[in-house]
Amino acid sequence: MLVAAAVCPCPPLLVPPVAGGAAHELDATRSACTDALGVLAAARPDRLVVVGPAGPAADGPYPEGARGSFRGFGVDLDVRLGRDRGAAPGRELPASLAVAAWLLERVGRSDAPVEGLAVGQDLEPARCAAAGREIAASSDRVALLVMGDGSACRTLKAPGYLDERAAPFDAAVARALGAADPAALMAIDAELAREVQAAGRAPWQVLAGAAEGAGLSGSLLHEDAPYGVEYLVATWT
Repeated sequence: MLVAAAVCPCPPLLVPPVAGGAAHELDATRSACTDALGVLAAARPDRLVVVGPAGPAADGPYPEGARGSFRGFGVDLDVRLGRDRGAAPGRELPASLAVAAWLLERVGRSDAPVEGLAVGQDLEPARCAAAGREIAASSDRVALLVMGDGSACRTLKAPGYLDERAAPFDAAVARALGAADPAALMAIDAELAREVQAAGRAPWQVLAGAAEGAGLSGSLLHEDAPYGVEYLVATWT
Protein backbone atom coordinates (compact mmCIF):
# COMPACT_ATOMS: atom_id res chain seq x y z
CA MET A 1 0.00 0.00 0.00
CA LEU A 2 1.25 3.47 -0.81
CA VAL A 3 1.83 5.43 2.40
CA ALA A 4 3.75 8.44 1.07
CA ALA A 5 5.12 9.99 -2.08
CA ALA A 6 7.47 12.83 -2.92
CA VAL A 7 7.45 14.51 -6.33
CA CYS A 8 10.66 16.25 -7.44
CA PRO A 9 12.02 17.62 -10.72
CA CYS A 10 14.93 15.86 -12.35
CA PRO A 11 17.20 18.31 -14.20
CA PRO A 12 20.88 17.40 -13.79
CA LEU A 13 21.35 21.09 -12.95
CA LEU A 14 19.99 20.24 -9.50
CA VAL A 15 23.40 18.72 -8.82
CA PRO A 16 25.65 21.72 -7.98
CA PRO A 17 28.82 20.46 -9.69
CA VAL A 18 26.81 20.11 -12.91
CA ALA A 19 25.34 23.61 -12.58
CA GLY A 20 28.70 25.14 -11.71
CA GLY A 21 28.52 28.88 -11.09
CA ALA A 22 24.75 28.89 -11.61
CA ALA A 23 24.12 26.36 -8.83
CA HIS A 24 22.63 29.00 -6.52
CA GLU A 25 19.80 29.58 -8.98
CA LEU A 26 18.20 26.28 -7.91
CA ASP A 27 18.86 26.57 -4.17
CA ALA A 28 15.14 26.94 -3.39
CA THR A 29 14.30 23.89 -5.50
CA ARG A 30 16.96 21.78 -3.77
CA SER A 31 15.72 22.88 -0.36
CA ALA A 32 12.14 21.91 -1.24
CA CYS A 33 13.34 18.51 -2.47
CA THR A 34 15.15 17.98 0.85
CA ASP A 35 11.93 18.78 2.72
CA ALA A 36 9.97 16.38 0.52
CA LEU A 37 12.43 13.55 1.14
CA GLY A 38 12.13 14.22 4.85
CA VAL A 39 8.42 13.52 4.56
CA LEU A 40 9.21 10.19 2.90
CA ALA A 41 11.59 9.22 5.69
CA ALA A 42 9.01 10.15 8.34
CA ALA A 43 6.54 7.73 6.75
CA ARG A 44 8.90 4.84 7.61
CA PRO A 45 8.29 2.81 4.44
CA ASP A 46 9.48 -0.75 4.10
CA ARG A 47 10.08 -0.25 0.37
CA LEU A 48 11.05 2.88 -1.55
CA VAL A 49 10.66 2.97 -5.32
CA VAL A 50 12.13 5.78 -7.39
CA VAL A 51 10.24 6.44 -10.63
CA GLY A 52 11.59 8.67 -13.37
CA PRO A 53 11.43 9.22 -17.14
CA ALA A 54 13.87 7.66 -19.55
CA GLY A 55 14.34 6.97 -23.21
CA PRO A 56 13.33 3.59 -24.68
CA ALA A 57 16.80 2.09 -24.29
CA ALA A 58 16.93 2.91 -20.58
CA ASP A 59 13.42 2.10 -19.34
CA GLY A 60 12.62 -0.74 -16.97
CA PRO A 61 13.61 -1.69 -13.41
CA TYR A 62 16.89 -0.88 -11.66
CA PRO A 63 17.98 -2.80 -8.55
CA GLU A 64 19.27 -1.36 -5.33
CA GLY A 65 22.93 -0.51 -5.69
CA ALA A 66 22.60 0.38 -9.40
CA ARG A 67 25.18 2.96 -10.36
CA GLY A 68 24.90 6.24 -12.19
CA SER A 69 27.20 9.11 -13.03
CA PHE A 70 27.23 12.67 -14.30
CA ARG A 71 30.25 12.20 -16.54
CA GLY A 72 28.04 12.82 -19.55
CA PHE A 73 27.58 16.33 -18.19
CA GLY A 74 31.31 16.88 -17.74
CA VAL A 75 31.41 16.11 -14.02
CA ASP A 76 33.37 13.28 -12.42
CA LEU A 77 30.65 12.31 -9.94
CA ASP A 78 29.22 8.83 -9.33
CA VAL A 79 26.07 7.89 -7.44
CA ARG A 80 24.31 4.69 -6.52
CA LEU A 81 20.68 3.90 -5.83
CA GLY A 82 20.20 3.21 -2.15
CA ARG A 83 22.65 1.10 -0.23
CA ASP A 84 25.13 -1.10 -2.04
CA ARG A 85 23.79 -4.59 -1.41
CA GLY A 86 25.83 -6.31 -4.09
CA ALA A 87 23.57 -5.22 -6.94
CA ALA A 88 25.97 -2.79 -8.61
CA PRO A 89 26.48 -4.66 -11.93
CA GLY A 90 24.09 -3.86 -14.74
CA ARG A 91 22.89 -0.85 -16.68
CA GLU A 92 23.84 2.64 -15.61
CA LEU A 93 21.03 4.72 -14.16
CA PRO A 94 19.32 7.12 -16.57
CA ALA A 95 19.70 10.80 -15.72
CA SER A 96 16.39 11.10 -13.84
CA LEU A 97 17.23 8.24 -11.49
CA ALA A 98 20.82 9.46 -11.08
CA VAL A 99 19.47 12.81 -9.89
CA ALA A 100 17.18 10.94 -7.48
CA ALA A 101 20.12 8.92 -6.20
CA TRP A 102 22.07 12.14 -5.62
CA LEU A 103 19.14 13.64 -3.69
CA LEU A 104 18.84 10.52 -1.53
CA GLU A 105 22.58 10.53 -0.80
CA ARG A 106 22.37 14.22 0.11
CA VAL A 107 19.80 13.62 2.84
CA GLY A 108 21.12 10.21 3.91
CA ARG A 109 20.25 6.94 2.28
CA SER A 110 16.95 5.34 3.23
CA ASP A 111 16.89 2.49 5.70
CA ALA A 112 14.29 0.86 3.47
CA PRO A 113 15.33 -1.00 0.32
CA VAL A 114 15.44 1.36 -2.65
CA GLU A 115 14.67 0.32 -6.21
CA GLY A 116 14.27 2.24 -9.44
CA LEU A 117 11.78 2.16 -12.27
CA ALA A 118 12.47 4.18 -15.42
CA VAL A 119 9.38 4.68 -17.55
CA GLY A 120 9.36 5.60 -21.20
CA GLN A 121 8.07 9.10 -21.81
CA ASP A 122 5.56 7.75 -24.34
CA LEU A 123 4.21 4.96 -22.12
CA GLU A 124 0.43 4.91 -22.34
CA PRO A 125 -1.46 6.28 -19.31
CA ALA A 126 -3.21 2.98 -18.64
CA ARG A 127 0.10 1.13 -18.51
CA CYS A 128 1.56 3.80 -16.23
CA ALA A 129 -1.35 3.38 -13.83
CA ALA A 130 -1.04 -0.40 -13.94
CA ALA A 131 2.64 -0.15 -13.04
CA GLY A 132 1.73 2.08 -10.11
CA ARG A 133 -0.91 -0.32 -8.82
CA GLU A 134 1.59 -3.17 -9.00
CA ILE A 135 4.14 -1.20 -6.98
CA ALA A 136 1.57 -0.24 -4.34
CA ALA A 137 0.49 -3.87 -3.93
CA SER A 138 4.06 -5.11 -3.51
CA SER A 139 4.46 -4.30 0.19
CA ASP A 140 2.58 -3.12 3.26
CA ARG A 141 4.27 0.30 3.38
CA VAL A 142 5.45 1.55 0.01
CA ALA A 143 6.82 5.04 -0.66
CA LEU A 144 7.47 6.61 -4.05
CA LEU A 145 10.00 9.21 -5.08
CA VAL A 146 8.59 10.47 -8.37
CA MET A 147 10.96 12.41 -10.61
CA GLY A 148 9.82 14.52 -13.52
CA ASP A 149 9.74 18.03 -14.95
CA GLY A 150 6.76 19.98 -16.17
CA SER A 151 6.64 21.71 -19.53
CA ALA A 152 9.78 23.00 -21.20
CA CYS A 153 7.97 25.67 -23.21
CA ARG A 154 7.31 28.50 -20.78
CA THR A 155 9.43 31.24 -22.40
CA LEU A 156 10.97 32.21 -25.70
CA LYS A 157 14.35 30.95 -24.43
CA ALA A 158 12.97 27.67 -23.09
CA PRO A 159 14.29 24.41 -24.58
CA GLY A 160 11.00 23.94 -26.42
CA TYR A 161 10.45 27.65 -27.21
CA LEU A 162 7.24 29.39 -26.07
CA ASP A 163 3.99 27.45 -26.21
CA GLU A 164 0.95 29.30 -24.83
CA ARG A 165 -0.52 25.97 -23.68
CA ALA A 166 2.40 25.29 -21.35
CA ALA A 167 1.42 27.56 -18.44
CA PRO A 168 -2.18 26.24 -18.20
CA PHE A 169 -0.85 22.68 -18.48
CA ASP A 170 1.59 23.25 -15.62
CA ALA A 171 -1.06 24.96 -13.50
CA ALA A 172 -3.35 21.95 -13.85
CA VAL A 173 -0.56 19.57 -12.85
CA ALA A 174 0.33 21.74 -9.86
CA ARG A 175 -3.29 21.69 -8.68
CA ALA A 176 -3.45 17.91 -9.06
CA LEU A 177 -0.22 17.37 -7.14
CA GLY A 178 -1.19 19.82 -4.41
CA ALA A 179 -4.56 18.13 -3.96
CA ALA A 180 -3.22 14.55 -4.21
CA ASP A 181 -5.75 13.94 -6.95
CA PRO A 182 -5.01 10.71 -8.86
CA ALA A 183 -7.96 11.21 -11.22
CA ALA A 184 -6.68 14.63 -12.26
CA LEU A 185 -3.22 13.22 -12.94
CA MET A 186 -4.74 10.45 -15.04
CA ALA A 187 -6.63 13.10 -17.01
CA ILE A 188 -3.37 14.64 -18.25
CA ASP A 189 -3.40 14.53 -22.05
CA ALA A 190 -0.38 12.47 -23.07
CA GLU A 191 -0.18 14.08 -26.51
CA LEU A 192 -0.30 17.60 -25.07
CA ALA A 193 2.34 16.60 -22.50
CA ARG A 194 4.57 15.43 -25.35
CA GLU A 195 4.04 18.64 -27.31
CA VAL A 196 4.92 20.90 -24.35
CA GLN A 197 7.82 18.55 -23.50
CA ALA A 198 6.63 17.64 -19.99
CA ALA A 199 8.93 14.76 -19.05
CA GLY A 200 7.04 14.07 -15.83
CA ARG A 201 3.76 12.93 -17.35
CA ALA A 202 4.40 9.17 -17.27
CA PRO A 203 5.94 9.10 -13.76
CA TRP A 204 3.07 11.23 -12.44
CA GLN A 205 0.59 8.74 -13.86
CA VAL A 206 2.49 5.87 -12.21
CA LEU A 207 1.93 7.78 -8.96
CA ALA A 208 -1.75 8.14 -9.79
CA GLY A 209 -2.12 4.39 -10.19
CA ALA A 210 -0.24 3.68 -6.97
CA ALA A 211 -2.37 6.15 -5.01
CA GLU A 212 -5.77 4.83 -6.09
CA GLY A 213 -7.86 4.28 -2.97
CA ALA A 214 -5.02 5.28 -0.62
CA GLY A 215 -6.76 8.43 0.60
CA LEU A 216 -3.60 10.53 0.75
CA SER A 217 -3.41 14.29 1.29
CA GLY A 218 -1.19 16.51 -0.83
CA SER A 219 0.98 19.55 -0.35
CA LEU A 220 2.65 21.59 -3.08
CA LEU A 221 5.97 22.70 -1.62
CA HIS A 222 7.53 24.51 -4.57
CA GLU A 223 6.74 25.69 -8.08
CA ASP A 224 9.04 27.62 -10.35
CA ALA A 225 9.95 27.78 -14.02
CA PRO A 226 13.59 28.83 -14.30
CA TYR A 227 15.07 28.51 -17.77
CA GLY A 228 11.48 28.20 -19.07
CA VAL A 229 11.08 24.70 -17.58
CA GLU A 230 8.49 23.98 -14.89
CA TYR A 231 9.86 22.45 -11.66
CA LEU A 232 7.37 21.13 -9.10
CA VAL A 233 7.93 19.68 -5.64
CA ALA A 234 5.07 18.05 -3.75
CA THR A 235 4.34 15.47 -1.08
CA TRP A 236 1.47 13.02 -0.64
CA THR A 237 0.91 11.47 2.79
